Amino acid sequence: MEMVKCFMIVLILGLCHVPMAAPLEEKKSSRKTYIVHMAKSEMPPSFQHHTHWYDSSLKSVSGSAAMLYTYDNVIHGFSTQLTDEEAEQLESQPGILAVLPEVRYELHTTRTPEFLGLSQAAALFPESESASEVVIGVLDTGVWPESKSFADTGLGPIPSSWKGACESGTNFTSANCNKKLIGARYFAKGYEAALGAIDETKESRSPRDDDGHGTHTASTAAGSVVEGASLFGYAQGTARGMATRARVAVYKVCWIGGCFSSDILAAMEKAIDDNVNVLSMSLGGGMSDYYRDSVAIGSFAAMEKGILVSCSAGNAGPAPYSLSNVAPWITTVGAGTLDRDFPAFVSLGNGKNFSGVSLYRGSPLPGKMLPFVYAGNASNATNGNLCMMDTLIPEKVAGKIVLCDRGMNVRVQKGAVVKAAGGIGMVLSNTAANGEELVADAHLLPATAVGQKSGDAIRDYLFSNPNPTVTILFEGTKVGIEPSPVVAAFSSRGPNSITSEILKPDMIAPGVNILAGWSGAVGPTGLATDTRRVDFNIISGTSMSCPHVSGLAGLLKAAHPDWSPAAIRSALMTTAYTEYKNKQKMQDVATGKPSTPFDHGAGHVDPVSALNPGLVYDLTAEDYLGFLCALNYTEFQIRSLARRNFSCDASKRYRVTDLNYPSFAVNFDSVMGGSNVVKHTRTLTNVGSPGTYKVSVSPETPGVKISVEPQTLSFSQANEKKSYTVTFSGSSQPTGTNVFARLEWSDGKYTVSSPIAISWT
Repeated sequence: MEMVKCFMIVLILGLCHVPMAAPLEEKKSSRKTYIVHMAKSEMPPSFQHHTHWYDSSLKSVSGSAAMLYTYDNVIHGFSTQLTDEEAEQLESQPGILAVLPEVRYELHTTRTPEFLGLSQAAALFPESESASEVVIGVLDTGVWPESKSFADTGLGPIPSSWKGACESGTNFTSANCNKKLIGARYFAKGYEAALGAIDETKESRSPRDDDGHGTHTASTAAGSVVEGASLFGYAQGTARGMATRARVAVYKVCWIGGCFSSDILAAMEKAIDDNVNVLSMSLGGGMSDYYRDSVAIGSFAAMEKGILVSCSAGNAGPAPYSLSNVAPWITTVGAGTLDRDFPAFVSLGNGKNFSGVSLYRGSPLPGKMLPFVYAGNASNATNGNLCMMDTLIPEKVAGKIVLCDRGMNVRVQKGAVVKAAGGIGMVLSNTAANGEELVADAHLLPATAVGQKSGDAIRDYLFSNPNPTVTILFEGTKVGIEPSPVVAAFSSRGPNSITSEILKPDMIAPGVNILAGWSGAVGPTGLATDTRRVDFNIISGTSMSCPHVSGLAGLLKAAHPDWSPAAIRSALMTTAYTEYKNKQKMQDVATGKPSTPFDHGAGHVDPVSALNPGLVYDLTAEDYLGFLCALNYTEFQIRSLARRNFSCDASKRYRVTDLNYPSFAVNFDSVMGGSNVVKHTRTLTNVGSPGTYKVSVSPETPGVKISVEPQTLSFSQANEKKSYTVTFSGSSQPTGTNVFARLEWSDGKYTVSSPIAISWT
């Protein structure tokens, strides 16, 4: 199978098409959706089944409220619509753990297999039936089943372990599934309870994807091999997902108005029943304690069933503390770039050229220099420079190329505004908020995007020249771009705002300009005015990086069926890299400087190395329960997550620093006069050949001494476990000081790496 120059995408918090959520709209009755957590073990003996008890509890506070969903896997309980008073009354009843208001979440490749080394290493991964036994579940906007990425050529029978279904609905029947796309479900009760019936003239009340995002993520994770894929000739080559032989199950939970937590929990409930092996979720909804976060709650249940949950980190970077999905039982994925670009140069009348990027393919510009105008000078609006709807004066832009500033509205919409006003082209300039990061778009008119520095220079030319002229030169697709990868500026960053002792994100993966399958219901820009239709689209976001890791996790699961989700994540983390081949540090496009573990986590994924990591840091559900005890969670809060009685042992000292995580986040108190000492204990499990590993820590960290005991670990057999302790001794430093290091165990054959982030707060 040829795997040439194209990319695929996986579910992850992307630069997404779902709009930012407003507060949930309340109906006239002022009822809102609540998720009710029940203590199933406290069901009175008079009830024969727990659903009867749920129903009775609900009826005791409301004669009219109906249950939207009942849950058994992800939580014990149900969702319903209540007034604030009814919710308060219900929460006071025996057996009720919590009554939580619903949250709205948002959605946050052809070359990636080659970039990740999979094209040369196909022989390393099992082509046996185990690869096609893996099922990757994707929670997103649904699927376009006609996409060639879901062709089932060469696949054997559907795995006997599969318990799922292919649901019918608007423009979708069970015949749309096959041996590749083995499951498709949709969940809309929570959405419709909050916002009213789905408008079936605008979106399908079925698993069908009218948005494109879900098809993109699912095909990134596990799309079949498709030769001759491209977007308008850009990124041409053989498109394939990360796990080409894995099966895909799609759970549509995101609609035009967002993704609602009651629907997300219901989809995770079904995915667990259906027997998926990996769950890919490119969505997020702010930052809440784990017992209040539906994605964290559902993911805990999935983890207990051996399902790895991969989530996007979010697109709120480069601001610190901007991460979503930070629970330690979730694999949290940030975004990096590929070594491929789509250059389109701005050529000014003064002879200067500036590099930009574009995916425009259409009628070319006239072969001459063209009149050029700044949008701010062609508008009566105070924010005219942003090219918002109906802000440009047609007489001032007709026949000209327009310089628009980035911000507020969607990038491609700015071009549509210019076109509607009679402009014939657009240069889109970054502002300080986006710096030098460039994201390519399939513009509706000849257009290119430039970084802030170039934009400032172009603006100076416009202001100083009485008759400015310009043209745009489109260069197509270029590969071998260096340095690559670099951390994307939009990729959300640490520190972890919920538990600062857990370093997040866990890793980065390709998330910029990713080619993957697309919906036939919408153009590549997603704009209503875009009548073009494509089989593949190129988009960016952590929504794209997440499914890459989901697919890679599927490959590792096929190769190592007995590995836990924590072992698979550990293998991906401890083999990730933070340096280029020339030994230079990986860069952060937001700063132009080396990235840190708060940006890239353990580093950029290296799936070939992850296949055989030597040692892993494993974790069980009991370990995570001990972690919750260390957070001083109440019994009720733990039961909301664990769905069973669990009491922290009063005689035991629980410490967050003892969670067997493959990374280290250390927090020192900056106001103490003396030294700070923090100890972390870890346990390594041998999954390689016998060997003696020696530890090293680098580089030297100013203000802190790091010691490891013991300094060697010898393993003589498979699955043998050995523990060690790291002591961090820090002197006083100013608040906000951060230093970073790396701890490595190596036996000469394997190197097992962990990032260290040390902060004074």
